[in-house]
Amino acid sequence: MKQYLHFICIVLISNVLSSCDGQKADPDFSPAVQRPSVTKGEVKILFDEAHNNIHTTDGTYRPFVELLENDGYRIDKNKDPFSGESLQGYYILVISNPKGKERKYDPAFTEEECSAVEEWVRSGGNLLLIADHHPIGSAAEILGKRFGVSMSKGFTNDSVYFDSSSFTHSQVNGKSQLVFSRANGLLLDHPITLGRDSTERIERIITFTGQSLSGPEGSAGFLKLSSTATDVIPDSIWEEPDMIFFTNTFTRFADPVSAAGRYQGIALEFGKGRVVVMGEAAMLTAQVAGEEKFGMQVTGIDNKQLALNIVHWLSRLL
Repeated sequence: MKQYLHFICIVLISNVLSSCDGQKADPDFSPAVQRPSVTKGEVKILFDEAHNNIHTTDGTYRPFVELLENDGYRIDKNKDPFSGESLQGYYILVISNPKGKERKYDPAFTEEECSAVEEWVRSGGNLLLIADHHPIGSAAEILGKRFGVSMSKGFTNDSVYFDSSSFTHSQVNGKSQLVFSRANGLLLDHPITLGRDSTERIERIITFTGQSLSGPEGSAGFLKLSSTATDVIPDSIWEEPDMIFFTNTFTRFADPVSAAGRYQGIALEFGKGRVVVMGEAAMLTAQVAGEEKFGMQVTGIDNKQLALNIVHWLSRLL
């Protein structure tokens, strides 16, 4: 039996909005780094803000930016279409939750932009592509495919390996705050999860409503979805007029399908460069919605170290 769900309601629930203020960067998050990893300003990171991105350097990804700056990285904003010229001189490109220009689920990038990024990575550039639940997977998949990464383009849930302590909305939200740990066997060994020494070793990660991913042969998934994980994927999307000036977008979701064998974090080598694709965005920043906190500042998880380790792997420190 098909499930008919109003798109706006799905977004409000999935993003855990508990107040009219919506999501914003957590002002109480501490981005301190005890031992900066690189000489200040030596490694340049380009953070994309040219593709209707939900997350920006001055917005909800400010905690991520401040963390990396405290680790010694230089972060510049990208306001231009991707090209060989716009990417030149940068070691890492970060793209977080891009959207289509007219409709959120339309491709966020042109084929020419994808070719520019692909060639830049092949020649030694390093990409962090973050794309979470519907409609972002649909918008970002055009670039993911260039590196052999497939996106489910839906919502990923797990009836067993989810965390109910972080949010009062967990039950409403389909058990989509997923737990990846050494204890449950879903956090896999990779330089990103092992770090440079025992102080950087990752033990437990929570993600906060995302999609599932699969990578090409030779890639390494490090956040593994369990046999009880499922994807709820859009079946069709349509628009209907509402009064005179507005149009409502509706999405029909198919019945859940198994997400076993897929991931929410994948790393791969591509030519001379490296790529990390993440299927959820809040895990690498620190946000609040009303009185609720979600992201790197949640107690008992290693998401802050994960953010650092991902960038360390992309910058060849790991």
